[in-house]
Amino acid sequence: MAAALSALPRAASRLAPCGRRPNFRALCAAAAAGEASNRRLVLYTKPGCCLCDGLKEKLHAASLLAGTPYSLASLELQERDITTNPEWERLYQYEIPVLAKVLPDGTEEVLPRLSPRLSVELIQKKIYSAFDQ
Repeated sequence: MAAALSALPRAASRLAPCGRRPNFRALCAAAAAGEASNRRLVLYTKPGCCLCDGLKEKLHAASLLAGTPYSLASLELQERDITTNPEWERLYQYEIPVLAKVLPDGTEEVLPRLSPRLSVELIQKKIYSAFDQ
C-alpha cells in the first residue's frame, strides 16, 4: 500500500498537462458525477496554507483508493477560499483547514480537525464514519 501511495504524485503528474497535478476539485466532481452522492464536504482553505495543501493531497489520495471499505470515490468536495468571503475569514482564519459536512438541509457541520500525521486510510475511515452518524 505504501508503494502505491508514494507513486501517486508521480502518476498524477503524468496525467496532468505541464507536469502539474490534476485539480482535486475537478477529480471529485467527475467522480461524483458518475453516481448520485449525498456525501458532500466543504474544505475551507486559503492560498499559501501548507496544512491546507497537505490535507488536500491526502484527500486526493483517499479519493483514488476505490474499492476499500471506506471508499470516498462518491464524495463531493467543494473548496472555499476564505479570503474571498469576509464571513468565512472571520470564522476560520485561525482554524484552517476546516472540513465541514453538508447536511441534507444545506447547513454545515464542522468536522473535528484531522491530524496531518494521519494515514490516508485513517482519513478515509474518519470521513466515512462522519456520514454514518
